[in-house]
Amino acid sequence: MGGIGSHAYGVALVAVAAVLWSTAGLFVRLLDLDVWTMLAWRSLFAAISLALVVGIQRQWGAMGAAREAGWPGLAAVPLSVISMGSYVIALTLTTVANVMIVYATVPFVAAGVAYFWIGERAKSRVLLASGIALAGIVIMAGAATRPQDIAGNAIAFLMTLAFGGQLVMARRYPSLDMALINAVGAALCAAICWPFATPGIPNLQQLAILALFGVTTTALAYLLFLTGGRHIPSGEAGLIGLLDVVLGPVWVWLAFAEQPGQPAIIGGCLVLASVVWYLAGQPWTRSARRKSGAGAA
Repeated sequence: MGGIGSHAYGVALVAVAAVLWSTAGLFVRLLDLDVWTMLAWRSLFAAISLALVVGIQRQWGAMGAAREAGWPGLAAVPLSVISMGSYVIALTLTTVANVMIVYATVPFVAAGVAYFWIGERAKSRVLLASGIALAGIVIMAGAATRPQDIAGNAIAFLMTLAFGGQLVMARRYPSLDMALINAVGAALCAAICWPFATPGIPNLQQLAILALFGVTTTALAYLLFLTGGRHIPSGEAGLIGLLDVVLGPVWVWLAFAEQPGQPAIIGGCLVLASVVWYLAGQPWTRSARRKSGAGAA
């Protein structure tokens, strides 16, 4: 798969991953658990499901896959742990609004890492769309801002930097088994969170929700995003991933009537508009329109 087809494939995978990530708020509202317990069990189920994927793909030859990963694989594991776990830690130190604003810099961070590491130059359209999206998220979070906590913002940026690094690594080293790397990362994340989690086992309903939470928003979403990120520029993948920030409040509003507020609506429309505007200008979109027009003629 190459050229325009490869680009469309990458955009589709990244977009689906963003939609899956955006459902996290639904799971959080359904679970009456503290954040450490939630993260520990979610990471555990994500690790198990990713390990099964690796086992099926590699016919249970995970050790061989680990040897093949080499030093890039070893470097990618801690990035995975940081990107999975730092979000919750940042939320305990600062507001969701602040974390969202920091996370909105993903396209810039990914494009910057890609430029300095692999010499990949971001297109002006990506930078302009990212700037519009960032303005939209600042508006979304504006009503909830308060004096910043330096530690919380620093950890939120660490999360953003780690995820941007993962995205660039997936593109720089296409042979990396991201399922294996994220399985190990999720397992380590669960181990780190476990001492802070509430002792005991959640009830069956909570376990079912936690399992679905881990499989969809951690295991499947990470796999789709990082796989799709190999086919499109890193800054572009980060931009499309911002759909997660916008759609999350929408699902919670539809399911639980939790009003997002006027700033969230205005800012969310800006983010969606920036993503749609960027995608509408892509070669594969124009090609599809030309084919459609030729058929009508």
